[in-house]
Amino acid sequence: MIKKPLVLATRNQGKISEFRDFLSIVDIQIKSLNDFGPIPPIVEDGKSFEDNAYKKAHLTAKMLGFPALADDSGLVVNALGGAPGVHSARYAGEGATDEANNEKLLREMEGVKDRSAAFECVIAIAVPRGPALIYEARCEGEITTRPMGKGGFGYDPVFYYPPLKKTFAQMSKEEKNRVSHRGKALAELRSEFDKVLIWLEQRLAEEPF
Repeated sequence: MIKKPLVLATRNQGKISEFRDFLSIVDIQIKSLNDFGPIPPIVEDGKSFEDNAYKKAHLTAKMLGFPALADDSGLVVNALGGAPGVHSARYAGEGATDEANNEKLLREMEGVKDRSAAFECVIAIAVPRGPALIYEARCEGEITTRPMGKGGFGYDPVFYYPPLKKTFAQMSKEEKNRVSHRGKALAELRSEFDKVLIWLEQRLAEEPF
């Protein structure tokens, strides 16, 4: 077992819960930013989900001195030219609530026939220097005309998944984890975690910090 913890580079309790559920069986201590004092916020100014995931993982590892895992994910709506995309968390403005983002999206989609959309997720695992491991996945669905369901977070109440005939917010945690973008990416990561641990051990041996 690696002696250093793997830090989840987020304070979002919904994401932390999903990551902990998926990584509960792996042989490494899991921490999040909530386990540490204040650190400077990382500006997510990348042009892609991978840019932002790598930046968050790399800079968190550099600031804390531990391996870090970060994800960047968002909603891509075809009729809106891919928006909100990398701006998903702040679609209605900096510090916007989930409700405000959903309300803006539904306003933008009023009267639009093509409601196809996808959630995309990129996960990066990094140490303070050098390359990162990247995992990515996608989930196709549709935008509803109103919020439905009380579970989840973010755009879950307005993202309808046709195979289960439910929005993400109407699903149980287990259902969502099986089909969601983040769930698929985490499942791939978990299936290869033995290799990830070997990679981390090698990187930490080469670059002690």
